[in-house]
Amino acid sequence: MPKHVAIILEGNRRWAEKRGLGPSQGQEAGARTVMENVKDYFSMGINTVSLFAFSTENWGRPGDEVKYIMDMFEKIVKSEMPNLRRYGVKVSVIGKRTNIPESLLHLIGEAEEATKNNKEKQLIMALDYSGKFDILQACKSLAEKAKNGLINIEDIDENLMDKELMTSCSEFPNPDLLIRTSGEQRISNFYLWQSAYTELYFPSVLWPDFGGAEYLEALDWYQKRQRRFGLRV
Repeated sequence: MPKHVAIILEGNRRWAEKRGLGPSQGQEAGARTVMENVKDYFSMGINTVSLFAFSTENWGRPGDEVKYIMDMFEKIVKSEMPNLRRYGVKVSVIGKRTNIPESLLHLIGEAEEATKNNKEKQLIMALDYSGKFDILQACKSLAEKAKNGLINIEDIDENLMDKELMTSCSEFPNPDLLIRTSGEQRISNFYLWQSAYTELYFPSVLWPDFGGAEYLEALDWYQKRQRRFGLRV
């Protein structure tokens, strides 16, 4: 079984368009799928689940759609926090925080504080996240430490870089399996450094229709890859 599964939640808007619905209804259907699936993933033995929930580029969407998404995140955090705490899930939110509404930031802070001591399961939500920004902020942090004499330039290597990336919050910072729904065969701006040795799976199903059966197909595909190529023990 993979220890860390990352998912790009793609296809909410197209799912809604196919049904003659508005974008907000597609986002709501996608959010329901997230919470239904995440619990199943953990029950199957996955340690870390990362969700590319809102990219930095998503701020370019219509204002009313962005507001709806932010409000939806607030509702999810409020409604699901008791369950996440009950099941021992550590919650981490990565990405920029300068544009996130204060009310949502407050809830995120509460969720992270309340679950910080949980060890066995971790949910990472990438909110206003950019892989390019993550690499850039890591480089700046290393440069600042070198400038202040905390590290030597010649000591900078991949291990030090890993520790500066936002995914250092996890015991398993690099995903074993990355799933992007909707059939698009690219990872866009998500985990650009962390996905160097990740298995990439691109099912054609739109995210709101990605259920337990589709996830089991992804796991079966992953396990066959491991047996065939012997990439991991």
